[in-house]
Amino acid sequence: MDIDTRLLRYFLAVADTESPQRAAQRLHVAQPALATQIKQLEQLLGVELFIRSRAGWTLTAAGKVLAAQVPTLLANWDRILRDTKSDASRASRMLRLGCVNSAADGYIPEIIQVFHRLHPDWQVDVHQGGWTEPTAGLDEGDVDVALLRLPFPGMGDYHVREMFTEPRWIALPEDHPLAGRDDIAFRELWDEPYVASPAETGWWRDYWMGLDSRPADTAIIGAMARNTEEWLRAIAAGYGVSFTPVSTARVNAHPGVVFRPVQGIGPTRVALVWPDASEADPVVRYFIRCCTDIIGHQGTDGRRTS
Repeated sequence: MDIDTRLLRYFLAVADTESPQRAAQRLHVAQPALATQIKQLEQLLGVELFIRSRAGWTLTAAGKVLAAQVPTLLANWDRILRDTKSDASRASRMLRLGCVNSAADGYIPEIIQVFHRLHPDWQVDVHQGGWTEPTAGLDEGDVDVALLRLPFPGMGDYHVREMFTEPRWIALPEDHPLAGRDDIAFRELWDEPYVASPAETGWWRDYWMGLDSRPADTAIIGAMARNTEEWLRAIAAGYGVSFTPVSTARVNAHPGVVFRPVQGIGPTRVALVWPDASEADPVVRYFIRCCTDIIGHQGTDGRRTS
């Protein structure tokens, strides 16, 4: 019997949270889709894994057996996958860098230049993660190190070095009543419709609607976008507003869209992240040092935190 490892990861998330809703948020998937995947796993195994009730989902006896064994299986598979991909990149002298949501993009050319002074025969392959890929390839073993925005799912599985913070600004249609203001209070934005990423991005979508700092029931979604261009067009058309890092605001000028600072909401954080396999590699360790030295010495619009 062949079983997709994704089904096992979904199973563990529900087993851990005892709530399909919280598990769906953790996994960046829609709750109905998650429930369907769990039912598929039960059908493949021919056993019931959860007792479902209004209070939550609890493991059956069979579910407890599976939950005890699957973490080791998945950990071994992840290690094998990362090691295989990592060895292949080493053989071709390729260092793989992931980055997401404009995290430190302005520093990458200099980082690569400094890295090449000691390793001129190595190439750096930059993988730009999309809106629905918060680890920019780390989870799949496709990159050796990544510049990511915190928090992201599975942070505890990696080495995380927080580099700096930067303010969250608000993107508004240019004719919005608040667009002419130089200073907007976060509370003034609670009743606004938002242009959001798809539901399967879970709490990542919620974070960019400011739901880490206000009640969840205040969220109004005016439109959905799957990439930056769709996002900007929807805002310009008046479908809603959206939070964005100040660095993104500066590089994404668009007709009909203005960006304004917001008081009363915390900043976004950028970190350098890498797995255990990269920790043991001297070339990757040197690249990490280049990142830390360059970003740390130059600073950003926010402040370096470590």
